[in-house]
Amino acid sequence: MLITIGVIIFLSLIIGVALGISAIKFKVDGDPIIEKIDSILPQTQCGQCGYPGCKPYATAIASGEADINQCPPGGDDGIHKLADLLGVDYKPLNEEHGVPKPKSVAIIDEKTCIGCTLCIQACPVDAILGSAKHMHTIIEKECTGCELCLPPCPVDCIDMVPIKETTENWKWKYPVHKLRVDERATP
Repeated sequence: MLITIGVIIFLSLIIGVALGISAIKFKVDGDPIIEKIDSILPQTQCGQCGYPGCKPYATAIASGEADINQCPPGGDDGIHKLADLLGVDYKPLNEEHGVPKPKSVAIIDEKTCIGCTLCIQACPVDAILGSAKHMHTIIEKECTGCELCLPPCPVDCIDMVPIKETTENWKWKYPVHKLRVDERATP
């Protein structure tokens, strides 16, 4: 009887240690659904959804605080992907947050720029290069087209230019087919 109790205690200790080590080794940082939602969002960090960036918006969607249709840069494609991921019904874009626009990049008219640095402070992805009282320029590969640099510019020297479609940035546009219901086939 004592040997049986000893064996059970010994096995319990081994299993407990194994579970403890597994809990440390396989620990998941954060909620994986937030990471999946964030990977679908366009990463413009524009704040049009009402949140300061894509990660806070993803967190709000995962917790049920925000709806899936608040991201204009993501457009209908992003809303469809979010609906599929979360298993909810598709909703059209809530136009209170904006309307979809073609992907654009900011361009600074360097002759007009006065070097005030207000656009640098407004850029959420550090895509503007320059210093005080010197002209600024945009790092085009870093610019997400969020338009947050436009309002603070006192001399309106920033323009948004749509990105031309090239072989490097072209994406397949899935065809949309209307389904026809054959009423003769229904019982």
